[in-house]
Amino acid sequence: MRILLTGAKGQLGQELQPVLAPLGEVIAADRTVVDLANTAVLYDQVAELEPDVIVNAAAYTAVDKAENEGALAQAVNGEAPGILGQVARDRQGFLFHVSTDYVFNGSQGRPYRETDPTDPLGEYGRSKLAGEQAIAQTAPNHSAIIRTAWVYGTGGTGNFVKTMLRLGGDRPELRVVADQIGSPTWTGDLAAAIAQLIPQRSEDLAGTYHYTNSGAASWYDFAIAIFEEAKALGVDLAIETVVPITTADYPTPAQRPSYSVLAGKKIAAKLGHPAPHWRQGLRKMLTEYVPKLSSQ
Repeated sequence: MRILLTGAKGQLGQELQPVLAPLGEVIAADRTVVDLANTAVLYDQVAELEPDVIVNAAAYTAVDKAENEGALAQAVNGEAPGILGQVARDRQGFLFHVSTDYVFNGSQGRPYRETDPTDPLGEYGRSKLAGEQAIAQTAPNHSAIIRTAWVYGTGGTGNFVKTMLRLGGDRPELRVVADQIGSPTWTGDLAAAIAQLIPQRSEDLAGTYHYTNSGAASWYDFAIAIFEEAKALGVDLAIETVVPITTADYPTPAQRPSYSVLAGKKIAAKLGHPAPHWRQGLRKMLTEYVPKLSSQ
């Protein structure tokens, strides 16, 4: 089995490479090999690699910049996934595509199910929804869309955990938003779930799924947990106080959903178990990351 992994150098892509390796030949592609922004040649680029499975971990993820770079976000997140779906369909293969909680507006008071109405608030969410719709049109029987949220890992250039550790190492006080609620999700758990689904690929698996670590937290709660877990591992931090603030206190170009907890019952049935709690994922990530942090 030939598995094409896009976004191989990103935080999820780096986590996926070792767990995909036992399943077959992995083509770990960054944008120099498969450029999702160049949709005119994307089909040929991907088809020439002759993949049986495509795992699309590549995306335009600059949520705020997307407000001014809508065309680029739409190309990478909106158009390219449909083309990947075409290749999967034409080769009788299968596409696993990673999407986002930002397809919802965050106004719902309970965890979002896969069947709940979408209503993205910004360009990033609109581009990701367009990608889902493109896949549904080109490869409805040859694809699984996996929505996730609040992703972090040891790889990649930056994420909330790394930012908190960096800032908390220098500052005694931080102000963190407390009125946005979601489920922090470790790339290690997400990658393992995707790898477990690949052998199940079939028309019966095709569809949309939600996968995050279980439980819910605000960014404030998440920050507190990061510092507690890091200190327990011996990280020397300057942070003494974390002050909860509102979204209005920290305005950003793009509007975020205030509540984006995703219900994971559907994918748990396929995996045979629920996702681990977010705090457990955080502890595992920090156990891996702290030794690297101390050597920097």
